[in-house]
Amino acid sequence: MTPEILGTNTDYAIMAAYFVFVVGFGLYFGRYSSTTKDFFFGGQRFAWWLIAFSAVATLVGSYSFIKYSEVGFEHGVSSTQAYLNDWFWAPILLLVWLPIIYYQRIQSVPEYFERRFGRAARVAATLFILLYLIGYVGVNLLTLGRALHPVLGWHEFTGAAVACVMVTLYVLAGGQTSVIMTDLAQGFLLLIAGLGLFLAGVLHVGGFVDFWALLPEGHRHGFSEFNSPDNFSFIGIYMQDGLANTGAFLLMNQGIMMRFLALRGMKDARKMVTVWLLVLSPLAAIAVSGGGWVAWVLNSDGSIETTAQNAFVSAARFLCSPGVFGFVLAALMAALMSTADTLINAVSAVFVNDIYRPYVARERTDKHYLLVARLASLSAAGIGLALVPAMSHGTIYTAHAMFTAAVAPPILMAILLGLMWRRYTPAAALATMLGGGALVALSFFPPFDRWFLQPFSFGMGPGSYSFTRAFFGLIASTAVGVPVALLTTPQPYAKILGLVNGSQLDAMRVFKGAPINRKRGKIAYATVAADDALGDTDKILAPQALMEQMAAETGDIIYICDKRWWFGGLRSAHVKIGGLSPDDKVYVSPAIMTRAHFAEADAVYLDKVC
Repeated sequence: MTPEILGTNTDYAIMAAYFVFVVGFGLYFGRYSSTTKDFFFGGQRFAWWLIAFSAVATLVGSYSFIKYSEVGFEHGVSSTQAYLNDWFWAPILLLVWLPIIYYQRIQSVPEYFERRFGRAARVAATLFILLYLIGYVGVNLLTLGRALHPVLGWHEFTGAAVACVMVTLYVLAGGQTSVIMTDLAQGFLLLIAGLGLFLAGVLHVGGFVDFWALLPEGHRHGFSEFNSPDNFSFIGIYMQDGLANTGAFLLMNQGIMMRFLALRGMKDARKMVTVWLLVLSPLAAIAVSGGGWVAWVLNSDGSIETTAQNAFVSAARFLCSPGVFGFVLAALMAALMSTADTLINAVSAVFVNDIYRPYVARERTDKHYLLVARLASLSAAGIGLALVPAMSHGTIYTAHAMFTAAVAPPILMAILLGLMWRRYTPAAALATMLGGGALVALSFFPPFDRWFLQPFSFGMGPGSYSFTRAFFGLIASTAVGVPVALLTTPQPYAKILGLVNGSQLDAMRVFKGAPINRKRGKIAYATVAADDALGDTDKILAPQALMEQMAAETGDIIYICDKRWWFGGLRSAHVKIGGLSPDDKVYVSPAIMTRAHFAEADAVYLDKVC
C-alpha cells in the first residue's frame, strides 16, 4: 500500500534547497584539504566551539530523532537517560586518552594498539574497528531510508541510496574539513529544529504546566524502572548505552577520534569536551526526544493519530505550517547525514592508515594516499549501502543496541586496560579482543545465550538480552584478559612511555622533541609576513616582545591563527619559533602562508602550545 505523503511542494523545495546547500558547503571547504592530514584530521587547527557543535551533529546520529522520539512516545522523559548517564567517561577522555593520542600523534585506534602492544594487536583491532564502523554506516543509511519513506513515499533503500550519494560527494571533496564545516551548520540546525518542535508542542497545549499534567505518571520519570520492562530497563540501558556504547563512542569510534584530533590543542580539547557533554548533550537529549513526548500528548487528546515509529514526523507535520515542516525535515536530514559523513571518512582513515599504507603501498606520495582515501570513502559508502537490506528487520532502537553490544565490548576493554594498567601485556590484549569476541559471538546461539546472558540480566527475561549482552561482553573480555596479563611478562616501562596513564608529560616531550616549556604566558597579537629565507620549514621568526608576552623560547611550538574568530581556526598552523624577528612582524615561510591561507599583513594571534 502506498503511504500517505506528508509534505507539500513548499516543504520539498526547502528540503531540496537544504541538500544543495549542504553539498555545496562541503564542496567549497574541500579546497582546504590538500593533504591526507587535512583530509583525515582537518589540519589539527580548529577552535573548540566549532568542534563542539560539529560533534553534537555526529552524536545526534541518523537514528537519534527516529529512535529517541519512538522511545519518548512509549516511555516519556526516561528516553533521555542514554544521553545523561555517561558523564563519568569525561575524566578518562580528558585526562588520559586525549593527551596520549594528541601528543603521541596517534592517528587511529589500531595505531595505538601497535605502539602499545605490537603488530598482531593492530591487525585484530583493525578488524574490530572496521566491523564497527561499516556496520554503523549501514545502520545510519537504513535510518535515512526509513526517515524519507513516510515523507516522500520512497522505498527505504531508494532514500538511503540518494542520501548516500549526496553525503559521499562532499566527503570525497574535502574529507574531515568538509565534514566538520557541514556538521557545524547541521548541529545548529538540528538543535534549533528539535528544541523548537518541543517548545511548539508545549505552547500548543497551553504551556509547560499543562503539558506536564497531560503526561501520565510513568512518562514523567527521568529513568525507567531498574529491571523492567525487559527491553527498556534502567540497568539494561545503563550497561548498553552508559558503559559500552558511550565508551566505544568516545574511545574507539575513529570518526570521533578524528574530530578530537582536529582540535588545535589540549586547551581547546578541555573546553570542547566540557561544553559538549555538560551543555550541548542535555540540549540534544531534549531535541531528539521532545518530538516523542509531544506526539504522545497530541495522540492522547485526539489531535493526531500516529504510532511510536512515526512520532517525530507526525508531530512535526501537525505543529508546523508548510515550509516550517520542510525546515524540520531538513533538520532530520541534517542529523542523518552528519553521522554518515563522519563514519565514511573514518572508514577511509582506518583503511589508508592501518591497511593500505603499512601493508600494501609504503613510501608513496601524499597525493597518492589522498587519492586512495577518496576511493576508500566511496567504497565505504557502497558497502554500507549494501548492508541496508540485511539490516531492515526490526526497530532501529533494537538493531542499534544489538549491534553495538556485540561489537564494542572486547576492544573497548582492551583500550581501557591498556590505558590504565601498565602491566597489561600484548598477549592479554589479544586474548581480550579475540577471546572476548568469541564469547560474545557464542552468546547469540542457544543454549549459550541463556547460559551466558541470564546471569547478567538482573532478573529480566530474554527480551533484555540485546542490552545485557553488552554487560556480559565487558565482564567476559576482562575475565579473559586479566589472567593472561598476570601470567605473562609485562613490557618494559620505557617501551610504553607516553602510552599509558601517568606518562602524559613524557608524551608531551616526545611531541615537542625537547624539554617542555610550562611557563605561563599570554596570547600575543601581530601581523604576519612571508620570508623566503625560511624555505619550506615550519619555523617562524617572532619579535622579542611577543616571545616575552607568551613566555616562549626558541624551539617552542606555537599555534598561529587568523585573528578573526569566526573562521574557527580554519586559517591557522602549528609552527616552531626559529629565532627573532627583525621588526614587530611575525615572519613565516611561504609554505606556511599557503597552508594556513594567510595573506600578507593579516592580523594573527599566537599561543604557546609547549
